[in-house]
Amino acid sequence: MLEKYDVAMESWIEETVSNGDDDALFASGYLQGHIAVVLAKLEVEADQGLEALDEQVIQCLALANEELNDADYVLVAQAWQQLRGRIVSAVA
Repeated sequence: MLEKYDVAMESWIEETVSNGDDDALFASGYLQGHIAVVLAKLEVEADQGLEALDEQVIQCLALANEELNDADYVLVAQAWQQLRGRIVSAVA
């Protein structure tokens, strides 16, 4: 399951780098680091499903909400929704 998440993320990142504006590049880069940490955490967990991924990312977004200004946080949260959609399609 984690491999599908990683492949979906890499595909999304490549597409964003090729077609995204500066805001999309920032958000995808920021999110990529957090998702890498989440995937590493999930490697040692029994539950690696989408709900576990969501729970871990929500915790990361809470941290992002403290680190980023409001506009940047919105970009990162929207980027997560885009990436999440890609992941859902990949595991379906």
